[in-house]
Amino acid sequence: MNRKKLQKLTDTLTKNCRHFNTYEVNCLVSLFYTLVGDVAERPGAVTGLDRNAFRNILHMTFGMTDDMIMDRVFRGFDKDNDGCVNVAEWISGLSLFLRGSLEEKMKYCFEVFDLNGDGFISKEEMFHMLKNSLLKQPSEEDPDEGIKDLVEITLKKMDHDHDGKLSFADYEQAVREETLLLEAFGPCLPDPKSQMEFEAQVFKDPHEFSYDM
Repeated sequence: MNRKKLQKLTDTLTKNCRHFNTYEVNCLVSLFYTLVGDVAERPGAVTGLDRNAFRNILHMTFGMTDDMIMDRVFRGFDKDNDGCVNVAEWISGLSLFLRGSLEEKMKYCFEVFDLNGDGFISKEEMFHMLKNSLLKQPSEEDPDEGIKDLVEITLKKMDHDHDGKLSFADYEQAVREETLLLEAFGPCLPDPKSQMEFEAQVFKDPHEFSYDM
């Protein structure tokens, strides 16, 4: 992409971005096109990061290991559901992912955890996510029972209107009382260390970025 086009794209994306300045957007756009690489040159190819490339970044850079959660994070970024994260989705997604306010992060995490998109996190959804994200401990007991207990404990703590499922209002109230509950059902945001490393490296020189930080 030539300099003039890149400048125009950076300006447009910066206008719509709350948490990055022009220099940072420029670095992230450069990184995006480095990551997308030769794919963009193929005729008819969608310019973007497909699910696998994106999950690779989540795994190698931000230490995510849970397939279900990584899949949900990809969907959170891929707003138009075309199976690719384009450059605008990349910038707006990272803006929230790395620097979002508590309000933005609550909304984002809730959408990640609301697997069927009905506006509630049900017992079944909690069970699936907790089963996925907890380390399998070899023991005599049925691990599913332990997870069911954990779901009940979590509901007791977070379900303020006692209807057996979590609405966004329930979730928001619980997180405001106890911020640790933001990622109650699985790590879907970067931990502070990998976030700092990513920013330090990318905003210094995006061309030197490597997956395995």
